[in-house]
Amino acid sequence: MSQAYSAGLTVTDNIVYKIQRKLPLKGKVIVNKGDKVKSTDLVAETSLPGDIVPLNIANKLGVTAQQVIGFMKVKPGDQITKGQILAEDNGLFGLGFFKSSVKSEIDGEVESVSPLTGQCMLRKPRIPVQIKAFIDGIVVDVIPEEGVCIENKSAYIQGIFGICGETNGEIKVLVKDPTQKLTADLITPDCKDKLVVGGSLTPFDTILKAKELGVRGIITGGIDDEDIKKILGYDIGVAITGHENFGITILCTEGFGPIKMADKTFALLKQFEGKQASMHGKTQIRAGVIRPEIIIPLDFKEEELVAAKPKDSLLLIGGLIRIIRQPGFGKIGKILSLPESLHNVESETKVRILTAEVEGKELTIPRANVELIEN
Repeated sequence: MSQAYSAGLTVTDNIVYKIQRKLPLKGKVIVNKGDKVKSTDLVAETSLPGDIVPLNIANKLGVTAQQVIGFMKVKPGDQITKGQILAEDNGLFGLGFFKSSVKSEIDGEVESVSPLTGQCMLRKPRIPVQIKAFIDGIVVDVIPEEGVCIENKSAYIQGIFGICGETNGEIKVLVKDPTQKLTADLITPDCKDKLVVGGSLTPFDTILKAKELGVRGIITGGIDDEDIKKILGYDIGVAITGHENFGITILCTEGFGPIKMADKTFALLKQFEGKQASMHGKTQIRAGVIRPEIIIPLDFKEEELVAAKPKDSLLLIGGLIRIIRQPGFGKIGKILSLPESLHNVESETKVRILTAEVEGKELTIPRANVELIEN
């Protein structure tokens, strides 16, 4: 048998896209099933508990832990302000002279008061958390107190690697063809708030200029992994990305280095130039793969929201593949053979492999470590 199936990156001009938007803990959903939402619309909100600040009332007043309750001016659950008196003793000989008091150092609330330790626990103000829709679409399901599911029809592009979180903006193609580098001179003030598209490589100086001018996202064929290290200040490793706070989302469609963007991907971005799109850089290359995505909403009727069955991509000798795990993550090769028998790998497990020509060398690679690049 000289063929096998492998997942590939999805690049299509028409897909039913579904996303779940959930709060980190229970809160309030503020949209209803059937509502039409925009990417920037708020769909759910809650608040996270603030940090705890311990205050040893017994020590500060010079009393025993058991006496603290009798001196408290507030109780658990009370809202407090900075400088407010929390506890006060009866003064010298209990006559009210030379009273000692303990004041709050924060705004917040009283969490608890312990007669065993003499400690008062204060909690800082709650931290509001708001979840936006991220995509234009229809709310097809509501999870009470938790979140919603939103669907739409979109043009859709998966990337291989990205950094930083969700953003949205108008697509602006800055290069003439998918082999052209996105150089710094192409980034101009009118790129502010846009998702700009390059070709084969986006160098470090271009990224810095784009950030300086307020570009929201960069879509590029390739990127130098050393530049990622410069941007973040550390080696990205194999952990999940998307939580970085660099200020501009970067999505790489092909791999590391000066790699031409796939013709189909470039043509699709060019087709929808000037349209609003959503994108994120979340990436995970271990089990439970997460891809960075570009979602370009289309006009549709609600009855059109019927997802097509996913198709498997066929691995054939001569086909192009991309390595999606280390070693060799992001490199592109050509399949030379697809042996039927299982082979031992470094982890001492037996897996199905393929051989491929990668950068002029013949490599043996587990099939689970590659994806097909479709023409």
